[in-house]
Amino acid sequence: MRANRLTVEQGRDARQCLRQCLLFSRLDDAGFEQILAHTRLVDLAENDRLFEQQQPARDIFLLRSGQVKLALISPEGHEKVIDLISPGVTFAEAVMFSGSPVYPVTATALVVSQVWCIDAATYEGILRQSTDACFAVMAQMSRRLHWQIAELDRLTLHNAAFRVVAYLLEQLPSTHLAAAVVQLDTPKHVIASRLSVTPETLSRTFAKLSREGYLDIVDNSVTVHDIDKLRAYGQAGGLGG
Repeated sequence: MRANRLTVEQGRDARQCLRQCLLFSRLDDAGFEQILAHTRLVDLAENDRLFEQQQPARDIFLLRSGQVKLALISPEGHEKVIDLISPGVTFAEAVMFSGSPVYPVTATALVVSQVWCIDAATYEGILRQSTDACFAVMAQMSRRLHWQIAELDRLTLHNAAFRVVAYLLEQLPSTHLAAAVVQLDTPKHVIASRLSVTPETLSRTFAKLSREGYLDIVDNSVTVHDIDKLRAYGQAGGLGG
């Protein structure tokens, strides 16, 4: 892992990326410049750890490129993937309000990645002076809470078929297409942990979907033949199981 001082070009890039992010979009010019002055770019190689569980939390993060895995690590070394972070997504901001300033999970790069690291104390100081910035954080937390409730529903009330289909549908482009190709660049065992299924169950579910004509899988490429039919299949998977 390597942290870089921002070049002029990186500074322009940071300005654009952070301004598009909800957490920083409501800051006035002075506050935003203060954030930029306390932002650095970190380069991560594949499998590099950005931070570890129970490490003191000093930064919040915005993924510039790549993919980062957030996971709980048990004392025995077992891993449960909590989230997969995509470019443009912030993470670890909730730690500022936890009363226990440590990271509750470990963050690991799944591929070569770049992360904007923003000093948490600087951002917290700005929040204390800006009502607009506080409302932006509240909006972000509200979105995360709704997502977590939906995730809890999916992982506890629905069977493996529903979870796998829902995951595939999340990877589809936002355009309304009848069919689409999904690139599963995330390792299969990571996807399985994320969906709270075993790797064997994930493979069996993919194989069943392929046999029944919903999709074709070649290496990491998944061709979904009919998105509406796949969605209906997942919904018909029912509860439990």
